[in-house]
Amino acid sequence: MRVLALSDIHGNLEALHSIAEPYDELWVLGDLVNYGPQPSEVIAFVRQYASVVVSGNHDFAIATGSDPHCSPAFRGMARAMQQYTESILTEGERAYLRALPRSVYREIDGKRFLLCHATPSDLFRYGPAEAAFWSQEAAATDADILLVGHTHLPFVLDLGSRRVVNPGSVGQPKHGRPEACYAIWDEGEITLRSCSYDVEATVAKLLDLPIDPGIALQLAQVLRHAHG
Repeated sequence: MRVLALSDIHGNLEALHSIAEPYDELWVLGDLVNYGPQPSEVIAFVRQYASVVVSGNHDFAIATGSDPHCSPAFRGMARAMQQYTESILTEGERAYLRALPRSVYREIDGKRFLLCHATPSDLFRYGPAEAAFWSQEAAATDADILLVGHTHLPFVLDLGSRRVVNPGSVGQPKHGRPEACYAIWDEGEITLRSCSYDVEATVAKLLDLPIDPGIALQLAQVLRHAHG
């Protein structure tokens, strides 16, 4: 079984389309929307191709009109783009986001996976790439492999009999390189990968949105420099 695991697409269709990996199943770890210019198109792609999807904090916020609880540096950008995103999504798209589960278990190749966005216990909590933090979270589950997103920073942590994997962000990476990040599970092995995409095409779409030009420029800088 070959699985493509994605997280934090954030309405960035160019980044999503740049990932050309073959797969048997596509798993999406939340945050399909917000920050990026094409949330509807991303939702349509995920609904068509993904086998498993869990809710992210931005999916929940857009679907319910609530606060996504972003880090302080991103609150202004998130608020402005949430207003835009809510204005263009259909009720059917928002209903789809509302119905997404917080977590899902899957078993393949003799391994039990738990998929969630931030942590198994909290949709909004930022989990550092530290064994001490994740040992507690993983111990509260019966998963062999915990797949998480939310921080936009890729990592793999081995915790004895368990492993925690964050594929990083497809649409708004924060690891210093403007690339679409993802993970591949293939016959018992998991690897972190990334690929380049047309960042300026996404930037051009952001700058053309009916939002505060200053917010659009901030978002453009985040994409160009891949920083948090």
